[in-house]
Amino acid sequence: MRASTPEPKVGDLIEIFRPFYRHWAIYVGDGYVVHLAPPSEVAGAGAASVMSTLTEKAVVKKELLYDVVGRDKYQINNKHDDKYSPLPPSKIVQRAEELVGQELPYSLPCENCEHFVNELRYGVARSDQRCRHGGWHRRSGLGSHGPHWSHVLKKQAAEAIS
Repeated sequence: MRASTPEPKVGDLIEIFRPFYRHWAIYVGDGYVVHLAPPSEVAGAGAASVMSTLTEKAVVKKELLYDVVGRDKYQINNKHDDKYSPLPPSKIVQRAEELVGQELPYSLPCENCEHFVNELRYGVARSDQRCRHGGWHRRSGLGSHGPHWSHVLKKQAAEAIS
């Protein structure tokens, strides 16, 4: 572990400082994170990584934290714990792992990696970046991009209750 960053706990949000933007992941244990990654979202890709954020689709990936971070800096940032109660760590991991490998809609201001990890941790999809119309954009469950990931997570929650 890097000396300046404490060891994350399962369910912690990881904020990664890419050049020109922040990437977000959620820690699922044993050195791994799950994140919503546009096609060329890779550590150290510089401008190419920024360009990847303009895509309309992304893939949920489970990768080693240090492979995702690369040479960039990161921090544990559970910044909404004062507003929302985190879900139990086992539930966070279960929900995250069930989405690994799925291709999902992506929009930098409206359906990004920060929305994704907040939905996993708190059950609330939110980002400090806002859509042009002033709020978080929710796609319908069906559309040209297929089911939105928040609908997939809500379906998982409903199935767990029944």
